[in-house]
Amino acid sequence: MTDVPAAAPESRRREVFAALFGSGSFLTGMTIVLFWAVCAVFGRHLVPCDPLAPDILNALAPPSAKQWFGTDQLGRDIFSRVIVGSRDILRVAPLATILATVAGTALGLLTGYFRGIVDDIVSRLLEAIMAVPSIIVALVVIAALGTSETTVIIVIGLSFIPHVARTVRSAVLAERELDYIAAAKLRRENAAHVMFVEILPNVLPPILVESTVRLGYAIFVVSTLSFLGFGLQPPSPDWGLSVSTNYGVIGGGYWWTVLFDAVAIASLVIGVNLVADGVQGVLDD
Repeated sequence: MTDVPAAAPESRRREVFAALFGSGSFLTGMTIVLFWAVCAVFGRHLVPCDPLAPDILNALAPPSAKQWFGTDQLGRDIFSRVIVGSRDILRVAPLATILATVAGTALGLLTGYFRGIVDDIVSRLLEAIMAVPSIIVALVVIAALGTSETTVIIVIGLSFIPHVARTVRSAVLAERELDYIAAAKLRRENAAHVMFVEILPNVLPPILVESTVRLGYAIFVVSTLSFLGFGLQPPSPDWGLSVSTNYGVIGGGYWWTVLFDAVAIASLVIGVNLVADGVQGVLDD
């Protein structure tokens, strides 16, 4: 058996990183995501006002040199709330995505490797879950269990597991017929070793792309749940919650109370999707 040169994987990694940082889509998306990540981590130290402190006498003030984004119905500084509001969504959405990726990868490996009755039963269950929109599943479960950050993370993660599992299963089905798997079986390696040591490293690219795409969806779902009152609760400056709280005054001409939170949600989702497009473009080359 011919050994693969040790330098080959390192050379491939260098090529991938070079291609990523040469991708305009990836760099643009990462710039947006990193901006909001910095806001999430250091936002409290960057904002000019307390995002939770009301100032009724200054309610619904329009954007100005003093308060760039204006104030909301309670007189709270919208700029400060938008910056700090990134913290909750960038905690909940990634944790939900990690849960979905880990569980979905395990299920995909099991169904793709063993096939047979295991594949049939699990695949039918996952297809049944996928037949219902994620937001509907989330609303039903949260209505039954109650609203909390932990519940939101678990519900979103569970609703995304079938999508990750299907992607991983397809990749495993292609890998399990290759020579290196036959060689592992001839060495009498157990199933766990073959799945997690032999196959898993070779299916990481599609897992990476799928998890990045799921992160974009998770951000959207978290915002939607907050808007509907089933996600993060007041006095959180969460973007979706802020849109829900203030959209009723748009008719009075107070457009700034909603616009900047909506733009923040859209920019973060677009940033994540650009990262996913950049990664997929590089890995497909």
